[in-house]
Amino acid sequence: MNPRVDEYLSKSKKWQEEMTKLRMIILDCHLTEEVKWGVPCYTFQGSNIALIHEFKEYCAILFVKGTLLGDAHGILIQQTENVQAGRQVRFTNIQDVVKVEAMLKAYIYEAIEVEKAGLKVPLKKTSEFRTPEELQNKLDEMPALKTAFYALTPGRQRAYLHFFSQPKQAKTRESRVEKYMMQILSGKGLDD
Repeated sequence: MNPRVDEYLSKSKKWQEEMTKLRMIILDCHLTEEVKWGVPCYTFQGSNIALIHEFKEYCAILFVKGTLLGDAHGILIQQTENVQAGRQVRFTNIQDVVKVEAMLKAYIYEAIEVEKAGLKVPLKKTSEFRTPEELQNKLDEMPALKTAFYALTPGRQRAYLHFFSQPKQAKTRESRVEKYMMQILSGKGLDD
């Protein structure tokens, strides 16, 4: 048990009991407990298997390569349409966690087997993401911006493409592009 996870759980205002039970279930499957991205992360031979995290309306176990799991019980949820690999099982009370304990262990062991087999989630390539017109116009107008944008890592490019595409109004998309041009020119990602 990692003391940093104790600290994380102690700060939970709403889901402490549920997350503590999830922790015990996962640790019973002999995974290594760490903290990554500010949340409890469980690994097998250095590979991320699952995370525990909390939200306002629920807490969840997230299987990092959940899309590769069979989901025999139909309990895995794609958090948003943009999440490609991870899948969650959500909980709003301790009884729900206890009820699916055996299922969760089966999913954890399946996730370990996915890692042992070296399976990879086929992710969409950056080129498959639509470039919003407002960004494309700026890239065409400013060669330096175009060079800087395509010099970013694929993940940073995707983050910008997604962020710039979200608003329904062209005015808002254009405003976002304008606001982040200097950051792109500096070689920084959306959250850097």
